[in-house]
Amino acid sequence: MENQTGQNQNSRKNSNVIYFLIVVVIALLGTDVYLYYQKRGSDEKVVYQNDEKTRLQTELDSLEAQVQQVNSSKTKLSAEMQAKNDSLQTKIKYLRTQLAKGKLTQAELNKAQEDIKQLRYFVTKYTADIEELKKQNTALATERDTLKTNLATVSTKAASLETENKDLNTKVQVGSALKTSSLVVGSFKVKSNGKESDNDKAKNVKKFKITFTVANNQIATQGLHDVFVRIIDPAGNLITQDDSGTFNAEGQDLQYTYKTSIEYKADDTAYTIDWMNPGAFTKGTYTVILYADGYTMGKTTIALR
Repeated sequence: MENQTGQNQNSRKNSNVIYFLIVVVIALLGTDVYLYYQKRGSDEKVVYQNDEKTRLQTELDSLEAQVQQVNSSKTKLSAEMQAKNDSLQTKIKYLRTQLAKGKLTQAELNKAQEDIKQLRYFVTKYTADIEELKKQNTALATERDTLKTNLATVSTKAASLETENKDLNTKVQVGSALKTSSLVVGSFKVKSNGKESDNDKAKNVKKFKITFTVANNQIATQGLHDVFVRIIDPAGNLITQDDSGTFNAEGQDLQYTYKTSIEYKADDTAYTIDWMNPGAFTKGTYTVILYADGYTMGKTTIALR
């Protein structure tokens, strides 16, 4: 009986040990499972953070490339646009530094995500502003080119009109210049008492009497007109006096032999110019040319024997 009782007690003890071992094994298994899931969650968290950092860095690269592409257009920036550009470059550099850290807490990662989100907005707006500025510059350049073309056209027209005006003025001047309708030169001998007589012998002649009438000219100015006389001797030399000056006719500066003035009245008045030769006449043909208003008025010759 005692033996049976002892055996029962030993069986109960063995059962308790087995139960205890089972509990221990289950506890160990539970701990392993807990630690496994803890490690798995931690690994997944690290992987997630690394992937997110890489994604954010890639997005920074894209945003920086976008800014550089816009700036490569060489559009002249205003002070305000340049300040925005500098601010964006500084922000990108700062975020790169933050993402380059070894490990980021979830709070740091969240902040980086928010900062890049804001940066994306500012880069998009900056890009739109630059594009608008380029359009404005293009419009201004087109307007400037149009103004240049118009100015060139106006300048050409002005130059053409100026030429036409000059030509017209020249024509008016030519048309309004006095012209002789008749021109005769007579040679005279002058006695000591002042009496004159016609004579064509060179050794006797002392005076030329130049008689002319002026053709009626509706556009000529009535009033005083200077008349310049040039007398050329048979040898082709201009006869001058001590008081002979110069005048301009048909674009040339010429020296005159004699100068006088006439009152033009557009009434076919006959005019006479008496010219005394300060020297002696020689045989041959003399040429007498009259000028008025910058143009040749009339021309004739006279021969002395």
